Amino acid sequence: MILFDHVYFPPFENFHASAPDRAVIGVIGEDGAGKMSLLRLAAGADIPVSGSVQAPRPAKILGPGDALNFDASRLLLIDRTLDAHDAVTRARAALALDRKRRAGDPILLVTHHEELLRYLCDEIWWIENGRLRERGGPPEILAAWHSHVARKLRELGDGAATALSPSLRRGDGRAQILKLELLGQSGEPSAVWSSGEQASIRVTVQFKSAVADPVIGILIRTRIGLNVYGTNTELERLSLGPCAASDTLSVTFAFKCELCPGEYTVTTASHDPDGVWHEWLEDAAAFSVVDSRYTAGVANLRAKVSVDRLKNIE
Repeated sequence: MILFDHVYFPPFENFHASAPDRAVIGVIGEDGAGKMSLLRLAAGADIPVSGSVQAPRPAKILGPGDALNFDASRLLLIDRTLDAHDAVTRARAALALDRKRRAGDPILLVTHHEELLRYLCDEIWWIENGRLRERGGPPEILAAWHSHVARKLRELGDGAATALSPSLRRGDGRAQILKLELLGQSGEPSAVWSSGEQASIRVTVQFKSAVADPVIGILIRTRIGLNVYGTNTELERLSLGPCAASDTLSVTFAFKCELCPGEYTVTTASHDPDGVWHEWLEDAAAFSVVDSRYTAGVANLRAKVSVDRLKNIE
């Protein structure tokens, strides 16, 4: 058994937790949370200022660049050692770790690979700022972790102004796209949207020549170029013309972001109804979509699942 008994050792304050024998404990958390300090305390490499640590000896710490040698230790402490290896090597190592667990050896495993956490770990400890924020089975802790990461990423995207960086610019010059703004639910700029939130794309166009009936449009693509959704003012039955030289229009496309987590780009254009471009900006801006859970594909249809238990039918 490993016992951290009211340990004080920065960043830990009054840290108390125990891990039984015959168990693999996954350890997750953001950088600086205290994951490596936890391993060093368990190994006896660091001594707490107060409190105590009880753990089997000898102990071995394996770091990111170390060989996958699990022998000659009663306590194995792994810090991302498996993360850099290929899937076959990880699977082989997982079998070896399972044999050590069955032999009664406790293991603390720090890794970013969810398949290892789900397959190997009996329990996961989520360390945050030197405290045990949550502990429990892999499904529940990883679900909580996903929600935390999605929220953090969403917050990082807030206030990020959109920089126009098209991969291709073309058109006859009768209009210029001045701005392309990606706006979150609050109406403020954001480069990261949560799946399901209300979002909008605002296109600001200035006309350099008179245009009788301009059309403004957007096209969302995946990172690899798959068309996801496109529309324009003509399709939405909104007439913008006629526009004189120096007229400026701001057109906002508002929608619910029912997209799966991933990376996307926005192409925008001003053109005539017959498709002659005034200005076309290919992949003019990029944004990300995050969610608290994994969803496959592109469209997040948010299915509601039900089940009926049927009687046996002869």
